[in-house]
Amino acid sequence: MSQHTRIRVFAAHGISILLWASAFTGIRVGLEAYSPEHLSVLRFLVGSLFLAILAPFFRVRLPALRDVPFLLLLGALGFTVYHTALNYGEQTISAGVASLFVATTPIFAALLALLFFRERFGGRGWLGALIGFGGVALSSIGTGEPFQLNNGIFLILLASFSESIYFAFQKKYVEKYGSFAFTAYTIWAGTLFMLVFLPGLDTAIMQAPLHVTLSVLYLGIFPSVVAYLTLAYVTSVVGTSEATSSLYLTPALAFLIAWVWLKEVPSLLTIIGGLITLGGVLLSTVKASSALPQSEKRGTAHVKNV
Repeated sequence: MSQHTRIRVFAAHGISILLWASAFTGIRVGLEAYSPEHLSVLRFLVGSLFLAILAPFFRVRLPALRDVPFLLLLGALGFTVYHTALNYGEQTISAGVASLFVATTPIFAALLALLFFRERFGGRGWLGALIGFGGVALSSIGTGEPFQLNNGIFLILLASFSESIYFAFQKKYVEKYGSFAFTAYTIWAGTLFMLVFLPGLDTAIMQAPLHVTLSVLYLGIFPSVVAYLTLAYVTSVVGTSEATSSLYLTPALAFLIAWVWLKEVPSLLTIIGGLITLGGVLLSTVKASSALPQSEKRGTAHVKNV
């Protein structure tokens, strides 16, 4: 991997993490006036429109007919199921506990990549993942909120697993169509399935405060489109396991964003947990750039730009 590619991968990682971390707070604001279904469909109608505006500049072509069923399935899992389940889950559990279970996504994705693609993560990678997950758990405990098994947690786990399938199986299509086209195909597919939530959306928009609707617009463009584009690029270069392992940083950063946006001050335990998470992510990801197999290094040459 060239130095230029390393810098691009690092920057793409950072953008994905920052935008997804902000999404937790954005969802909480959106749920102040929108139902989970209306929040999902409005968010992705905005995202789909944004992609449609950009598509001509990226010369997006129609996908091969044989790929359409798989793109529809990935869109349904990665967007319809994930975001609707996450919205419902955050109605009954706190952002801290939700972030703990969303952080299982990289573990699910790494297991799927191992089972289906023999994509090795290595002992150091798994150790870093466990340390990172432990840091997330510590940060969640630091919120001081009670931890209870309820339907919200199972919905978050469902969201996490469905998202991991999207990550684990996207590489083939990202390499075939490019990061932008693949992201556009799957977001449009996910939005298509969300259209069942359209009834009553017009009334909800008219009744919602402006700042809440602006939050949903932000969710539709940045965490919903830009973050998926950047992570798709990272996945195409370094693989699923490494690309998703850095998402352990998301909950720690989410607490910081909630601190600034919603004035929620994190506890000392939350901050310590965030530092442990950072250490785990560094342990699992820093080694990968020097350990990439030669075939994968050669494969980065033809990856399309985001």
